[in-house]
Amino acid sequence: MSEFTVGESDFLLDGRPVRLLSGALHYFRVHEGHWRHRLAMLRAMGLNCVETYVPWNWHWPVPGGYRDVRALGRFLDAAGEAGLWAIVRPGPYICAEWENGGLPPWVTGEPGTRVRTRDERYLSRVRHWFTHLMHEIVPRQIDRGGPVVLVQVENEYGSYGSDTGHLEHLAGLLRARGITVPLFTSDGPEDHMLTGGSLPGVLATVNFGSHAREAFATLRRHRREGPLMCMEFWCGWFDHWGGEQVVRDAGEAAGVLREILECGASVNLYMAHGGTSFGGWAGANRGGGLHEGPLEPDVTSYDYDAPVDEYGRPTEKFWRFREVLAGCHDGPLPALPPSPARLGRPAQVHLDGWSSLGDVLETLGGEEVTAPLPPTFEELGVTRGLVRYEVDVPGPRQAYPLSLRGLRDLAVVYVDGERAGVLTEEEPRLKEPVGGPARVELWVESLGRVNYGPRFGEAKGITGGILHERQYLHGVRARGLDLDAFRGGVAGVPYSALPEGGAAGLYRGTVPVGGAGDARLELPGWTRGFVWVNGFSLGRYWSVGPQRSLYVPGPVLREGENEVWVLELEEADPGLRAPRLLPV
Repeated sequence: MSEFTVGESDFLLDGRPVRLLSGALHYFRVHEGHWRHRLAMLRAMGLNCVETYVPWNWHWPVPGGYRDVRALGRFLDAAGEAGLWAIVRPGPYICAEWENGGLPPWVTGEPGTRVRTRDERYLSRVRHWFTHLMHEIVPRQIDRGGPVVLVQVENEYGSYGSDTGHLEHLAGLLRARGITVPLFTSDGPEDHMLTGGSLPGVLATVNFGSHAREAFATLRRHRREGPLMCMEFWCGWFDHWGGEQVVRDAGEAAGVLREILECGASVNLYMAHGGTSFGGWAGANRGGGLHEGPLEPDVTSYDYDAPVDEYGRPTEKFWRFREVLAGCHDGPLPALPPSPARLGRPAQVHLDGWSSLGDVLETLGGEEVTAPLPPTFEELGVTRGLVRYEVDVPGPRQAYPLSLRGLRDLAVVYVDGERAGVLTEEEPRLKEPVGGPARVELWVESLGRVNYGPRFGEAKGITGGILHERQYLHGVRARGLDLDAFRGGVAGVPYSALPEGGAAGLYRGTVPVGGAGDARLELPGWTRGFVWVNGFSLGRYWSVGPQRSLYVPGPVLREGENEVWVLELEEADPGLRAPRLLPV
């Protein structure tokens, strides 16, 4: 068996110095049918290693049980078969622009629990999770014949906290559960981050997008020995709904990659291939220098302006990086693998049924609860999706402003069945006052839990209360609709004819496919919601952009008729133009 170790200045494989040329590729953001193609693309770019996070909440969304933890093992096996080493970053916190930074909301929402610290209630959950997860990692370590060469302790902890005892506990837990390959930490190249996020005896690495020499000089002030490695070379960036698409010049990024290698360092491209946050799993950030500002939800696409784009195609950045990385190899690089099949021809979705949000909630939603104040998503057990809050305005009384305290994130409001407006954190008050008596419905959607910064782990929904003038309205009725409820299908949902005016609700349809393959779905005139094709959740669409279509992986489609569900949460264009399926 091979032994991978950390020397004074190099990584050592059976005593020989090696350089890790790694690329990030998240198995949970790529359809399993495309894993081998994407891994082959990394090899063709000149990489010898792949890195992946592990999302705790994706595998354990609710306390009742796990979901396909073996997917990690299958991915690591595929990496080994592709001739790649592997770096595993099991968290438990991962950031990754992923919902809640990878932690289940039933953990972060538990009263009294202090996540990412030595809080025993939190650590007991982590121990249970790691005990299960290590079955997929331990037997696939390089000293047991597998591809895994490094395992991370937590993730960028120095950007969040200073409880190094927490990190020590996690490192000890990984060792006790069978991890024998070197452990590492990764943090920004700043003194307070390296002080709070690194551990004696554990390899420290740094994350950055430029100024490699300065970053490594900072690392050397903290660690005089050990291999230099940029664990996240940010060669692109992610996008937010309502923002501009971020693009980085390929030549400039290649120049920074060259600088990293000239320093004698190893590198992990973040991202080599970004993929897609299918299923509504995209996270969110808070704006401002201290990450305390307005919510900035992440788009469904995690293309990341990476060298291998969302559809698996090589970009200009791919070819520039390949030129740089070729200098690290003695012989020629592997050729590109054959491209996956593309959709044969465009097709239009034929919509043939509609169900109101209320009927969908009655069929697929959770139990209704009544409480003095609005319960949060966490209290209702909603991982991703929406909650309908109902409250009565007593009367008779004159019209007063209606406002929401602690709204996260967006509420569509109806008064006596009539749409009255859309409220947000920044604008939590209805423009028109409300008199009494009246019945108020508030359909609140989580746009993604915060994945980074001091407001990580915050609750979703109406977290303060519903105010009429300055008076709280009590006796709030709440019922959640979790996106996972659609995993079992929508056969029991009652359908009627398509409504006039593009009303909110669940639209059912079919699309004929001739030549199944990778495609994208356009929704012209639709406002905000989610789409499923043959039961596979493509994720969120939103007319505010910058994302204008949703990626449909070829393995999801089949020849002939394909079923499509569109859950529109506001209202579509009155003309109700049908979605279109187009080749990528």
